[in-house]
Amino acid sequence: MIKFLKPFLKHLSVMFMLTYAQAGVDDEKTQKALKSIISLAKATFEFRRGKIGEPKEDIGHYAALMDFGSFYLAMTTDGVGTKTLVAEAVGKYDNIGVDMIAMNVNDLICLGAEPVALVDYLAVREPDEEVFQEIAKGIYEGAKQSGIAIVGGETAVLPELVNGFDLAGTAIGVVEKDKVVTGKDINPGDAVIGISSSGIHSNGLTLARKLLIPKYGLEYEFEGKKLWEHLLEPTRIYVKAVLELLKRVEVHGLAHITGGGLLNLKRLTSYGFSLEMPPISGIFKLIHENGVPLDEMFKVFNMGVGFVVVVDEKDKEDALETLNKHYPSFEIGKVTEDKGIIVDNYRVRL
Repeated sequence: MIKFLKPFLKHLSVMFMLTYAQAGVDDEKTQKALKSIISLAKATFEFRRGKIGEPKEDIGHYAALMDFGSFYLAMTTDGVGTKTLVAEAVGKYDNIGVDMIAMNVNDLICLGAEPVALVDYLAVREPDEEVFQEIAKGIYEGAKQSGIAIVGGETAVLPELVNGFDLAGTAIGVVEKDKVVTGKDINPGDAVIGISSSGIHSNGLTLARKLLIPKYGLEYEFEGKKLWEHLLEPTRIYVKAVLELLKRVEVHGLAHITGGGLLNLKRLTSYGFSLEMPPISGIFKLIHENGVPLDEMFKVFNMGVGFVVVVDEKDKEDALETLNKHYPSFEIGKVTEDKGIIVDNYRVRL
């Protein structure tokens, strides 16, 4: 049953909530807090020095790489975030597993790795057989779309810690050592191709929820769908498209546009980007119309482009032909000598 939030009582409080940090997710503060954890984690690399599975310190951005002789094992972990709250509010759990798979496998392919397997972690307040079955359907569908095996997992019943549920996973993939895509081959003049997203995916939900639900309610309809349907649209899985592309052309860079929006491109290279993004529509249009500035929009949401591919200009047409067999794809700009990310058609600099 859908749980309706009172639309007007909280309206005044959300009128001024225009950034992700104001919504309660302060990325800058989080990065500062993580410094001690990251430094200690890197210090553990010496425990595998000279052994099978030695971590590679100089490469890897979306996933870690470990040396297994003739190939690297790629590993990453991610979750669904507060999208689970929307699923719980409307009692629809069958797609949330797709999101969890997508958030992991889409990161693995950014290094040119083929996703192989995943283990999931489900934390709940109390077990519910029907809910578990629905979540499992989504996990199966995500695994099918990405060609991976679910080889294990953990279900934790934590009534004192969890109010609702949380879903996350850890995935592994493999990549030959000479096939790793790091971004080091990116050069000014390279073509930047965007692959369309299915919607909000699994990032920026905290801001979207707190801004829109109190004002409109989950049943509010726009552009042919209810608000909760826009928020729960499954994250697109790009595995098959990218793996086929890697066989067809030389790829210089790959970026999953997740939390941080277009700022994810800075993971790939110190060069800059001159971009023209698609028209703002759907859930993004509603969020922007409710007061979130354009620069914040491009720093938080995918804005209609869920994945970015960087190729040499001469390979652009072949790349577009390959990618468009899977999802609508289009050139969105060029790599530039000047640093920074400029969205020219919206006059935004990131």
